[in-house]
Amino acid sequence: MTEHSNPQPNAPSQRIVLVTGPAGAGRSTAINALEDLGFEAIDNIPLSLIPRLIGGTETGAQPLALGIDARNRDFSIEGLLELAGVLSEKSGLTCELLYLDSLPDVLQRRYSETRRRHPLAPDESPADGIAREIALLEDVKARADILLDTSELTVHELKAEIENRFSTATGQGMALSVHSFSYKRGLPQGLDMVFDCRFLRNPHWDTELRDYTGLDLGVFEYVSADKRYDAFVKHIMELLAVVLPGCVDEGKAHFSVGFGCTGGKHRSVALTEAVAAALAENGWQVSTRHRELERRGVRFTPGALPKTEREASE
Repeated sequence: MTEHSNPQPNAPSQRIVLVTGPAGAGRSTAINALEDLGFEAIDNIPLSLIPRLIGGTETGAQPLALGIDARNRDFSIEGLLELAGVLSEKSGLTCELLYLDSLPDVLQRRYSETRRRHPLAPDESPADGIAREIALLEDVKARADILLDTSELTVHELKAEIENRFSTATGQGMALSVHSFSYKRGLPQGLDMVFDCRFLRNPHWDTELRDYTGLDLGVFEYVSADKRYDAFVKHIMELLAVVLPGCVDEGKAHFSVGFGCTGGKHRSVALTEAVAAALAENGWQVSTRHRELERRGVRFTPGALPKTEREASE
């Protein structure tokens, strides 16, 4: 296994995340998730109050998550973009503009479920207010440092995405997340590097393993027995040994690696767990996410086969 160094960037004294986007795209969920990560979170804060709030901070202060509502009385596109620019240039701060987006029909469906009136169209249909707000925020979306489309994300998936991207707010270095997924459902959002596992032997065709997942020891042993497995993992780790320190030097806070297979249940899950474990052994802060297993509600302890009639009889 290739040995990895884990250089750490000079951590800024305070991290600030400005969270905005159209109503219904998940701003409140994102704010709550950031608060759970240790941010001091303030939602619906007027733009005029933010400079005074930042001005009173000290070196090493708690990271801030500030929810910006386009419907506040002192909101303006120019004001928000100017504020983001000023904070980004201020010594001792790092400022990121997080924009939560969603398709208009999804926003409309979410409004219909809550039976609320859209604040930008109180006497009209929610569709009218949604269209106005999306148009209003167009320039902000274009300038966003992080753009998350929540159209296909559940509340739990959005929280997981926020955790993966912002879990290093306390200056612990760059965080890595390793994802498994099915190519049938497309690539997950925000991946920096993707590897295709579909050339490896598929446990789906073994009737004794089909109902298990890549979190189970039997499936992992089956996948890793492929004669191409060791070389594949070796080259991945060698590539990451070059790429990751460079990302740290650039001040990147988060890096995502994805492994895809046909169903997102066996090979990609096994590779995700194996590579994440190898990265953790080399000192990196790593989290894993298995998109298709989450959607199926699968919850297993890695490396432990669940009890079955077959196992009980052995």
